[in-house]
Amino acid sequence: MNKDIRKAPLAAIKPHEITAHNHTRIDNYFWLNDREDQEVIDYLNAENAYYEAETAHTKAFQKDLFEEMKSRIKEDDSSVPYFYNGYYYITRFEKGKDYPIYSRKLGSLEADEEIMFDCNEMAEGHSYFHLRGINVTEDNQWAAFAVDTVSRREYVLHIKNLTTGEILPLSIEKTTGSSTWASDNKTLFYSRKDEVTLRADKIFKHKLGTAATEDVLVYYEEDETFDTHIYKEKSRKYLVIGNDSTLTSECRILEADNPDGEFRIFQTREREVEYTISHYGEYFYIMTNLDDADNFKLMKCPTDKTTFEHWEEVIAHREDVLLEGVDIFRDYLVISERSNGLPHLCIMPWNAPENAYYLPFESETYNAYTGINVDFDTEILRYGYQSLKTPSSIVDFNMRTQEKTVRKEQEVIGDFDKENYIEERIWATAKDGVQVPMSLIYKKDLQKDGNNPFLLYAYGSYGYSMEPYFSTTRLSLLDRGFVYAIAHVRGGEDMGRQWYEDGKLLTKWNTFDDFIACSEHVIAQGYTSPKHLYAEGGSAGGMLMGVIVNKRPDLYNGVIAQVPFVDVMTTMLDDTIPLTTGEYDEWGNPNEKEYYDYMLSYSPIDNVVAQQYPNMYISTGLHDSQVQYWEPAKWVAKLRVTKTDHNQLYLDTNMDAGHGGASGRFESLKEVAKEFAFMLDLEGINA
Repeated sequence: MNKDIRKAPLAAIKPHEITAHNHTRIDNYFWLNDREDQEVIDYLNAENAYYEAETAHTKAFQKDLFEEMKSRIKEDDSSVPYFYNGYYYITRFEKGKDYPIYSRKLGSLEADEEIMFDCNEMAEGHSYFHLRGINVTEDNQWAAFAVDTVSRREYVLHIKNLTTGEILPLSIEKTTGSSTWASDNKTLFYSRKDEVTLRADKIFKHKLGTAATEDVLVYYEEDETFDTHIYKEKSRKYLVIGNDSTLTSECRILEADNPDGEFRIFQTREREVEYTISHYGEYFYIMTNLDDADNFKLMKCPTDKTTFEHWEEVIAHREDVLLEGVDIFRDYLVISERSNGLPHLCIMPWNAPENAYYLPFESETYNAYTGINVDFDTEILRYGYQSLKTPSSIVDFNMRTQEKTVRKEQEVIGDFDKENYIEERIWATAKDGVQVPMSLIYKKDLQKDGNNPFLLYAYGSYGYSMEPYFSTTRLSLLDRGFVYAIAHVRGGEDMGRQWYEDGKLLTKWNTFDDFIACSEHVIAQGYTSPKHLYAEGGSAGGMLMGVIVNKRPDLYNGVIAQVPFVDVMTTMLDDTIPLTTGEYDEWGNPNEKEYYDYMLSYSPIDNVVAQQYPNMYISTGLHDSQVQYWEPAKWVAKLRVTKTDHNQLYLDTNMDAGHGGASGRFESLKEVAKEFAFMLDLEGINA
């Protein structure tokens, strides 16, 4: 392995002053934020060339890993059909093809297949392709759909005649990809983005047969910290415009059969009051944190009296149970909850709420969730179940008879046997004494002698709970002796709403300290050692990686940071960057000195110092709209001239992709193979 650091590209230093609160920071690499500048492209290409040259000896292994991971996947796979409005809808893949085929069958699974969209044909000629937002009119004739061929999450909206197969000569640009039809089968509502910030700020109305230039602006969200979207209630009775910031929400409603009517406010937004609504019969059901219900409660109100004073409690707030969502059926209410870090599903008959019951899940660590349940009148609940060692299952559960039918279990091609693996949940003691859970998996007969390679993953932001999910790709690490773990650090909602509150704004350091505590714990328990411990995180989890390598680089042999949010101060001070203003409730507003000082204390790029750093593999996408490519590029540039070691430091930029990486079903495996080869090579494992 060639570790001659002199071969690494060095970005030009062009000092740029950024002053706030009478404090000036010098950003030597601010110039990298212009993707139209050829010097920027040349630098990114030079970093890519350096990465390719330094890892040339792993290319054959990367290919083997890719083929190995691909071989476990059933190529000619198909989703479990779901029934809606007279049709069975199916998503399937064909052998050797990267993209899904969306089809439907009228009335019966024995009926002829109607192919709605073959994404393999549609993706031809594009290095990136993503179709989303398929939305069919109630008369089943028209489908709206949206396509992104840049990977910047700016979707072009189209309409297809499902009877004739004709795609109308209509292209509506800068949309979110989401849309919904009114009940008249000719009026389409959709959301659009601001051209600069990419914030979803507008709702438009389009009429079939008219030009996009005639579309009517229905709603404009003026508050830069809010996004807006529109959908139709499961009952099909109402259209809902939702407006959300990190801590506050507001809805507007309109009868779906009156698309030219005026939307009316359900309940005017109030700071730090969140609510979502679901329609059933004569009531709206409201999931909300009103009146300090941190873990949320369920309320209801008449459809014609929707303001706070008419809200009536259905399920009270519970200190130890997080209410995560509800699914409403004609005869049943399904309640998704989380307690002690694990999900639970409760079934409640509307006519006998005292007979509510829970679905039994007995694993030590698992993930259970309601699936696609679009049919309002059914007594069948579709839910999913998986764990770190148990492949994903789709189950149809009869809520009346309590009989369940496993409709599909994820097929793992090869000699996989889940009994060859151990999964467990362990707890680390954080800096402030809080117990932090981790979900682990490893092969049987593991010796806790400190010599096992160990990959620790975390996210820890926005209240996202990181579920212990099954992965066929992960087997390539487990079968080579790795332990894999998810650290359920604060900043997520894994242990309830307070878990999130204690890991954001002026408590954000808890997220970082929790991860360090988890790292120290698995070392102390003999699962691994600093010579064999690896850390991984993406986006906001990439920021976590940036903080831990600054604070405790001695704990890790290698770190993988995917599309990392590491230039916190510069980004959060620039309100022209996509998503910035909407992030103030998560990170703080640095225009206020208290938040400026706190964010500066952990901002990864601002805390790079002259010390030894772990081996690092950092990936990004040129067209990323969530975390701009220049953040990791600037971070790497600064690390190159500051760190005191000769460990590996790679910046790998996908010049065709954005925040989500490659779009093809199997192309994304090549990115995983790069990450795995990086760690396995450091472990001296090359087969």
